[in-house]
Amino acid sequence: AGPARCIWAGRRFPGSSVFSDCEKQFQAEAPPGVVAMSRAVLQVFEEYQKARVTFVQTVADLATRPQNIDALQNAGVMALLRPLLLDNVASIQQSAALALGRLANYSDELAESVVTHEILPQLVYSLSQQNRFYKKAAAFVLRAVAKHSPQLAQAVVDSGALDALVTCLEEFDPSVKEAAAWALGYIARHTKELAQTVVDAGAVPLLVLCFQEPELSLKRISASALSDICKHSPELAQTVVDAGAVSLLAKDISHVDGNLKRQVCSCLAQIAKHSVDLAEVVVEAEIFPRILHCLKDVDEYVRKNAATCIREIARHTPDLAKLIVNAGGVAAMVDYITDARGNNRLPGIMTLGYIAAFSETLALAVIVSKGIPPLKDALINEPEDHLKAASAWSVGQIGRHSPDHARALAEADVLRRLLAVYLHQDSSEDLKTKAKRGLKSVIQKCTHLPALEPLLQESPPNILKYVVKQFSAVLPNDIQARRSFVQSGGLQKIQEVKAEVGTKLRDYIDEINRLYPPEIVNYYSPNYSETLLKKLDEFAPSA
Repeated sequence: AGPARCIWAGRRFPGSSVFSDCEKQFQAEAPPGVVAMSRAVLQVFEEYQKARVTFVQTVADLATRPQNIDALQNAGVMALLRPLLLDNVASIQQSAALALGRLANYSDELAESVVTHEILPQLVYSLSQQNRFYKKAAAFVLRAVAKHSPQLAQAVVDSGALDALVTCLEEFDPSVKEAAAWALGYIARHTKELAQTVVDAGAVPLLVLCFQEPELSLKRISASALSDICKHSPELAQTVVDAGAVSLLAKDISHVDGNLKRQVCSCLAQIAKHSVDLAEVVVEAEIFPRILHCLKDVDEYVRKNAATCIREIARHTPDLAKLIVNAGGVAAMVDYITDARGNNRLPGIMTLGYIAAFSETLALAVIVSKGIPPLKDALINEPEDHLKAASAWSVGQIGRHSPDHARALAEADVLRRLLAVYLHQDSSEDLKTKAKRGLKSVIQKCTHLPALEPLLQESPPNILKYVVKQFSAVLPNDIQARRSFVQSGGLQKIQEVKAEVGTKLRDYIDEINRLYPPEIVNYYSPNYSETLLKKLDEFAPSA
């Protein structure tokens, strides 16, 4: 019995012909018949072990291809893999965990199956018992389950995984730390409550320590996990700040690795967005002007995340917006919007709007930096309505301050473009609302009448009243403008407008008509020719 136990204890792997010392001693001392019987018994176990290894490795390989997933699921693969997680051969445990992770990663249905087969408690138990290879595979399964939904992430938390994962952050092996940090980030990203459970488990200080490690992949995943934690609320962001993360993140804004810069800029943006105080903490880490260089990075996601970070800072106060302007941020952002396309443009478009909204001076900085042409381009050429809406909002913020600001937009033909998207039948309600508000705010400041005249021809009554109001305000004080208004056909156009008595539009038209002799007003009235013909019919020439 002693030698048999020793033979089983000797870790026999497929293809190996090496016996343990106990087996060799047993062979030397036992009678030949007993040795032959022992070999026959061992061969059975060896073949069983080979079959298990072949099975889990094949399943793990099959699980990498989506077309195999349904067949594996229908074959009951979960129930077959579950006991192999407790196999006495480490390589089988690891392959079983890897296969489960790949399956769970494929869909929420398979991830749910991992939960219902009560596999998570086994993984959590093994996380604290097994070697580093198994810990990586187990953390991968937990991440694959947690990524799909808040409910599945909560199931991972309920299985007791957090403490085990946080403990893995203190492992010597960087790859184990990385796998644990990744799983924690996937848990935290779903909801504020789940992120709070990750914080309560003590993960944040250890994630900050992981970020200071030299391995790039570990730094990236740690920054990503911190970003997933602090995005939910000011309190969670403050926890990350209190752990000393901001100054460490800011140092790596200029790192050569693009993927790391993506995560750094994203995390700083998630911190800065919550409040003025947190935005000031990010600014005080001296990210300007270095983060502006990221707007020219070769990696499009670095550019987008840097623009997002700048936007989250700009939106809070005039002082922060002014700091960005003084650092050369507006010109850099204009270049970014000019070069970017699609959703990557959005943070840049909104940054210009936030900066321009605060004051005449800051809005003028956007105009001087040639910010209007790329905003107009987005308004015309971007296919997505939410990008057009953001552009409409931003130009409205630029033009609403003074006649000079409004004239800059009018001369760039932005007003007509705003009207076009407002009138387009396929425009979303949000786009129409923002275009109307932008038109209204700019028109009410615009005293450059030649730029407003095209709107007389195309505007519906709810926009036309603002246009006519501006003419009624400017024409009384400018005789040359009154002459031009007649010559351009403006006076004739407003005579054609069918405005009901008592409406503001009717009042504004009457105010303009009173500026001209009745003969001129009558001349441009729609029925004037009929009136003349009627007079002709009634006229009796003298003999």
